[in-house]
Amino acid sequence: MKTLLTVLFLFTLSTFAFGQDYTERTTQTIYQSGIGLGSVIAVVASWDRNKSILWAILHGILSWFYVIYFAMTRK
Repeated sequence: MKTLLTVLFLFTLSTFAFGQDYTERTTQTIYQSGIGLGSVIAVVASWDRNKSILWAILHGILSWFYVIYFAMTRK
C-alpha cells in the first residue's frame, strides 16, 4: 500500500513539474476552469472524516496535499 502511495505521489509531482508548458494561455485556462478534481476529492474526504464546513474549506484549498495525507492516514 505504501509503495502504491509513493508511486502515486511521485507521478503527481512529476506531472506538476513536467506536464505543462506555462504560457499565458495555460494560465487563462486554469483561471477559467474553477474547482479542480483535487479540491473536490479533498472536500468530500474532509467532510466524511470531520463533518465540519470550515475544515472542508481549508482542505479544499490544500487540495491534493490533503488527499495524499488522507490516503496515508486513513484506517
